[in-house]
Amino acid sequence: MSKLDKAFELFDAYNKRSPGRVMWENVEYPVEYFYALKLYEWVRNLDPQASESLLLASRCQHIGRWEIARSSYPDGRVGYLKWRSDLSKYHAGIASEILNEVGYDKETIGRVKQIVLKQRLKSDADVQTMENALCLVFLQYQYDDLIAKMSEEKMIDILRKTWNKMSAPGRDAALGLSYSEQGKNLILKALKED
Repeated sequence: MSKLDKAFELFDAYNKRSPGRVMWENVEYPVEYFYALKLYEWVRNLDPQASESLLLASRCQHIGRWEIARSSYPDGRVGYLKWRSDLSKYHAGIASEILNEVGYDKETIGRVKQIVLKQRLKSDADVQTMENALCLVFLQYQYDDLIAKMSEEKMIDILRKTWNKMSAPGRDAALGLSYSEQGKNLILKALKED
């Protein structure tokens, strides 16, 4: 078994412990395992020649996410941003431990951490590919569920922020996805107002 395959096996085993469940095409998955698989698929789709570091990062981007609850931070934007920042560092730490256990060198581990932490977004092609893939996973698998929980104004704001995070390849892929009628209308409004 290659180091890459071993790392994937360990990342997947960790994410399969996710307590939440998601149904997709009549199959139930642990939430974080499902999204790790989908993120990996989008990274491969966006960059068929993706580096090993980017592939590794795609499979561990949100590893152990359920272990730090949003509710353990204050309400509001400041609490949310602190939670997200702490989560990123937590994911990078778990990933580093696993990659070290598998036998990856410090340079590769450091590079995976840079991608997971989304350092130099917009100027680092691998980090931007990851951001595009994260946005596409949201739009393809989580967007319609979120519509039911948010006001139209809030959804348009979320869509505009999502759109601004993506580069041209991500936006092109987003425009090619299938959306519900309501989802499509909200995207059109968000892009029109942008």
